[in-house]
Amino acid sequence: MPKRRLILCVIPFLLLTFYSTGFSKTDLPEEKQTTLGLYMTALEAFSKWHVDPNSVNILDVRTRAEYVFVGHAPMAVNIPILFFKNEFDKEKNKPLMPLNENFVAEVKKKFKETDTILVMCRSGGRSAYAVNLLAETGFKKVYSIVDGFEGDKLDIEGSYYKGKRLVNGWKNSGAPWTYQLDSELLYLP
Repeated sequence: MPKRRLILCVIPFLLLTFYSTGFSKTDLPEEKQTTLGLYMTALEAFSKWHVDPNSVNILDVRTRAEYVFVGHAPMAVNIPILFFKNEFDKEKNKPLMPLNENFVAEVKKKFKETDTILVMCRSGGRSAYAVNLLAETGFKKVYSIVDGFEGDKLDIEGSYYKGKRLVNGWKNSGAPWTYQLDSELLYLP
């Protein structure tokens, strides 16, 4: 009986410790860290929005093409933080993506600095960048969705799916997503 009591006392403590720690700065790669230190997974973000859709906002900072052709959360407002440029960086093996100079101004048209905003990109890097820009201008309750819309890459040697974004993310979590467009949510400068 004493062992059972000990187990019953220890388990709630361990669960509380696990859930109260959440994501800390040390758990995330540097490019996914923010100055506000507010993070959640895509599934947590959907749950938070689902509980209070009138007070919680989802902001998708991917390019309009990603939003339209890869899919998006049905309630997500699209305001790209970066744009694709018709130039390619051969060293980095990726397209050049300059900053949307109107990003903060466009966000301020849609949201107040006191609003709760959950920011999503493809996999967590651009959302952290967006959170930092918004924090610099006075936004306080801006969370980075650390696994983004598509999630992280699968890293299993020999797998046909190695390198594909199948680990976590909004699209892989069971949260709702769509290709259907709503002109009120789509970025149309």
